Amino acid sequence: MRAVLDLANHTGVRRKAREIAEEMGIPSRYLTQILANLVQHGLLTAVAGPAGGYCLSRPAKDISLLDVVEAAEGPISLDRCVIKGGPCTWEDTCPIHVPWARAQKAMASQLSSTSFGDLAESDQQLVDGTYELPADTPPHKIHTKRKPKTQTRIRPKRADSSSERARRNKSS
Repeated sequence: MRAVLDLANHTGVRRKAREIAEEMGIPSRYLTQILANLVQHGLLTAVAGPAGGYCLSRPAKDISLLDVVEAAEGPISLDRCVIKGGPCTWEDTCPIHVPWARAQKAMASQLSSTSFGDLAESDQQLVDGTYELPADTPPHKIHTKRKPKTQTRIRPKRADSSSERARRNKSS
């Protein structure tokens, strides 16, 4: 989702995997696998070469959260019984089946009605500090601005030369 959001935020521009990885804090090796999967599912296009990169295969408003979740995880489906742990079937239903199926349907509906165009707009509002939490959303602490990225670089210790070690030992 983070990779697709990055591409939605950079519409019309090909992005290198390393740019997406840096911007969104995704390990590069993992990201290349994700991007290949999204290309395979027709959500992204990839162009090789120095001027290449990744971009959305269609407008961000036409790619839903459900599209990306199902590309990454497979179809959202009730296939395991929450109580019995085995396959979930109507012939051997449990008391949780109906509310669980309704919750699954509601989640799929929400994911399919949320586009990456919507998310890119919300993301920009968060960066600008103008985002307003919808009234029907449970309250929680919301970060209205992204924290600036700071990289802490740890330098490896230099190997002591024998003359430096000898000098330190004499002064001790």
